[in-house]
Amino acid sequence: MGTPLGDFVRAKRDSIQPGSFGLPDRGRRRSPGLRRSDLAGRAGISVEYLSRIEQGRDRNPSPAVVHALADALSLDAAERDHLRYLVKITGGACTGPRLPAPPSRDVRPTMLETLQLLEPAVAFVTNRLGDVLAHTSGFELVMRGSGLLETRAPNLTRYVFTDPRARTFFADWDQVADEQAFDLWLGPSAETSEWFKTELAPLAGQEFTQRLGRHLPPPQVPLRLNHPTGHELRWQRERLELPSTDAQQLVILLPADEPTTQAMERLRRHPGGALRAIS
Repeated sequence: MGTPLGDFVRAKRDSIQPGSFGLPDRGRRRSPGLRRSDLAGRAGISVEYLSRIEQGRDRNPSPAVVHALADALSLDAAERDHLRYLVKITGGACTGPRLPAPPSRDVRPTMLETLQLLEPAVAFVTNRLGDVLAHTSGFELVMRGSGLLETRAPNLTRYVFTDPRARTFFADWDQVADEQAFDLWLGPSAETSEWFKTELAPLAGQEFTQRLGRHLPPPQVPLRLNHPTGHELRWQRERLELPSTDAQQLVILLPADEPTTQAMERLRRHPGGALRAIS
């Protein structure tokens, strides 16, 4: 039986072409990407030990081995953080029998002031579970008619996987679904993420549960929205991680092309909502 750590290492290895590491292509192989022997050699460990990690038979590799694998796979900073998190999960350091306390839905006053200064930009504060905690009037204008903000405590992850309107609203629904499922690995805590996944799985079905085993971060691409007014809006996303005690992030959507800028100018001619925080 696999483990989150083993699944990640195997998936990352399969995604790497040997030529990118200066290794020769040795012809047809049973699986794509880097050979297990090549990765083991780069990490300075045996092929048999790497097999045990990938297959879930070794759940507690030493910090030195984890660091060596990160170097051998050329992981970036975000991937290294995710790898360390998966090591904790696989080793059992993040499990607990008690129902976790829910993450705070309070947004610091200074962040609310920051959102006010960003008006009329499209911005919102969220956590990795997908809770929309506060937003600008620009965000409400973009989301109006989508169904996302119709509940008292809107949650983007739940909306993506359980509201049929999301499949029309998000032009690249599969990409957004991949992003939301992956973000759960980075939730406010391992306990709250596991609780949320367990709660959502019966409602969201296989479209959700099958994505939980994918440990590679989705590619960063523009967000495309099919706005109810008939406009296709394209956005670049900038994220600012707030202090770890908040377990929240500020997300700003910036127009990715001139048609989106023009469409937003037309939308703003209609009355928009004011900034609001949801507690």
